[in-house]
Amino acid sequence: MNQIANLIENITAVQLIDIAIALGIILLFRIFSGTISYIIIRMFKIKEKKAKSIKESAFFGPLKIFFIILGFYLAVVFLKQPLNITTEIMEVAYKAFVIISTIAFAKGLAASFTPKSSLYKKIKDKTSKDVEDSMFDFALKIIRVVIYIIAGFIIITTLGVNLNGLVAGLGIGGVIFTLAAQDTAKNLFAGVVVFLDKPFVVGDWIQVDTFEGTVEDITFRSTRVRTFENSVVNIPNAIISNASIINWSKMEKRRYRMNLCVELDTPLEKLERFQARVEDMLQARDAIYDDSIIVKFDAINDNGLNILICSFTDSVDYNSYIAEREDINYKIMKILREENIELAYDTKTVQIKK
Repeated sequence: MNQIANLIENITAVQLIDIAIALGIILLFRIFSGTISYIIIRMFKIKEKKAKSIKESAFFGPLKIFFIILGFYLAVVFLKQPLNITTEIMEVAYKAFVIISTIAFAKGLAASFTPKSSLYKKIKDKTSKDVEDSMFDFALKIIRVVIYIIAGFIIITTLGVNLNGLVAGLGIGGVIFTLAAQDTAKNLFAGVVVFLDKPFVVGDWIQVDTFEGTVEDITFRSTRVRTFENSVVNIPNAIISNASIINWSKMEKRRYRMNLCVELDTPLEKLERFQARVEDMLQARDAIYDDSIIVKFDAINDNGLNILICSFTDSVDYNSYIAEREDINYKIMKILREENIELAYDTKTVQIKK
């Protein structure tokens, strides 16, 4: 700071002109940073005709920042001799230029590997259709993390930090760090297992232990599920990898099952006619698989005769399944009334001995 103060006090007219030129360099780079960035990106996107799409490129913003910072750095270099700027100040300026440029380009490169980027769409189109979107997104997250890690090492090196000493320091505290990060490591490894096994993908309706809902996101550590109460639960991947997972979205058909208990004194003729009518009703439905229909007199209970009605429907969506089930129930009740068959109630007869 003292060196800068001394420079300001001893500025001459010639040096003022040099400072004005340096400010002009900064201003020029600031004004033309957008234009230069546009031209560079346009060179790599020859087929792209829309200026808006080019400006929305992941590298447009970082390139603008780079050229603005470059203008500042060149201005400092230009003023080095006229103002007798020391080596220490020049070194600080250089490190600042490298660090800011590294952060900007790391941000631009990481933004290229997001679902909104054009590069993402190109890679996705060339990738095998068997690769799930969630697995693809997970791989891109890993790439982004690696990019930022590399940028971090570049910044650390630029600052002059001895990486050997840093690694040695990590080795000394490695035991403590490992113990503290055990759960995180388990969740990370479990997240990889989830992607390899692919028991579910984003958008699936799943049930894990007491949690049930739609998968919204799968991260390194946890899986985010939106429940049917519209709340969000983050389930650690370590729990998911060790739990039994029910993926309701993978159903190809759903089962309709009902047990009807009719009165004990129901005539067998009525019972047989009721069974036949229910079976015909189910066979007439387009959503029911005919070969799955079961309508059987399967048990004699203490309070009545049990009729098992079972079939499979292709209405796997919950709303359509409930609607299908409701319509079947209405028709069964109608047949019961037409046949004048009463449902049995759980009753007990108590005899008092005199």
